Amino acid sequence: MRLRSDIFISALTRRVFGLGGFAAIERRGADQAGAIFIRHRHRDGTEDLYAPAPQMMAGEDGERRFERRLTRVEAADVDATIAREARFDSDLWLVELDVDTLGDLFPVTDDT
Repeated sequence: MRLRSDIFISALTRRVFGLGGFAAIERRGADQAGAIFIRHRHRDGTEDLYAPAPQMMAGEDGERRFERRLTRVEAADVDATIAREARFDSDLWLVELDVDTLGDLFPVTDDT
């Protein structure tokens, strides 16, 4: 059974704060199963965007996995992508992370 979106977000933000970083919910989605997008801000002003990975890449236990959708782009590019996604799914979450490294904060599929 997959963890509710609001609980996943709560755990993620606590872990980021525990690492000395900053996390903020930019857009609140559906508590139960809203899609989660993660915006990772870098110190040089660029950003990465992580989106839900396709269902076929989900773990056997139903664990959420993410794929890197955008890499080292301007904030406006992330905003435009989220605006497009929101037209199709108004229940999505957007979480902003400002932490040096993501480490194992959330599972990311291979970039290959």
